[in-house]
Amino acid sequence: MLNRNPGFTKHPGALERRGCELAGKGVLAMIAKNALVLMIAAGILAGSAYQHATAREIGKSGPSRPYQIYLLKGLADIFSSGMDFLQTKLRARGVVGEVHSHSEVESLAQSAIAKWRGGSHGPIIIIGHSLGADAAITMAQRLGNAQVPVALLVTFSPMDSAAALANVARAVNYFQSNSLWHGKITPGAGFHGVLENVDLAQATDITHFNIEKAEQLHVATVAKVLAIVGTHTKSAAQHVGPSAALPAGASTTNQ
Repeated sequence: MLNRNPGFTKHPGALERRGCELAGKGVLAMIAKNALVLMIAAGILAGSAYQHATAREIGKSGPSRPYQIYLLKGLADIFSSGMDFLQTKLRARGVVGEVHSHSEVESLAQSAIAKWRGGSHGPIIIIGHSLGADAAITMAQRLGNAQVPVALLVTFSPMDSAAALANVARAVNYFQSNSLWHGKITPGAGFHGVLENVDLAQATDITHFNIEKAEQLHVATVAKVLAIVGTHTKSAAQHVGPSAALPAGASTTNQ
């Protein structure tokens, strides 16, 4: 009988080695996949623990706060740790906000609307990163549809461009025009507030994944928050200072 695969008889170990190589690659792929799943799961659990702790603290002091501040995180709550850091910096200055997942945007919007209609007419501030930035704009729009004003909207690298409506007094968007994700805030119907789109394309040390952690942007954001909240709370008023300088190369478009 003719051997139709002579290569196998000449190199009997070749097929076995090839099989081992494929098996090895499969194992590595499985390990990488599982590692990613574990990383995301750990991030979700860590984020949930932080949010639950924040919620408990908010529950103690929430009714007495004459303002509402929401910080919204991006994908799986693990790529927006800068929102946690920003919240910590605000707390150090006597201001308490709420850190949430972007996926909670609809319930948060309804809660903010209910508080406003219930008599909590202090300033509302919404801040977000990545998908959380998109959610922040969406939340502001939901409040606009309910005729609830937003004192300040701050977004860090939105995925998509979207409009600020007439209810937004001031909107600041930090983005990079050379990034895959370079969403901008545009003026929507009836918008007559202050709108700043700050392009950080020339800031080589900033990317979509760390823009919400940039110290200079935190300083600028905290200053903006304190300037608003400081008129409503004595503790925050003590920390109001001059505006911070933006990273070198920043280009701001005002509308």
